[in-house]
Amino acid sequence: MKKYSHKNMIKGRFIGDFEPTCLQSKECEVAVKTYIAGDLEEPHYHKVAKEITYILEGTVKMNDREYTKGDIILIMPGEVVAFSAVTDSKNVVVKIPSVKGDKYIVENED
Repeated sequence: MKKYSHKNMIKGRFIGDFEPTCLQSKECEVAVKTYIAGDLEEPHYHKVAKEITYILEGTVKMNDREYTKGDIILIMPGEVVAFSAVTDSKNVVVKIPSVKGDKYIVENED
């Protein structure tokens, strides 16, 4: 048995095809992400991975739709997502598969 600390993981990710991790895997990626109200993630999409987000605590907004504790959101490859934390929140994020470099930022067209 080995012990790891979430505080040593990058962006809450602890399983996947990256370092540091507690379990190296190309099959999936798992993270527990904590946000402060007002935090944003740039609009982005994945070409390969499906992404499942489970809202553990708080309220978040994805593409102008609010989600709260207990909601599970499935995002398919190619779907652009703009994310913001409406309140302090905590989410579990699973990507299948874990693919290095599979996050594509959508440039602002203003």
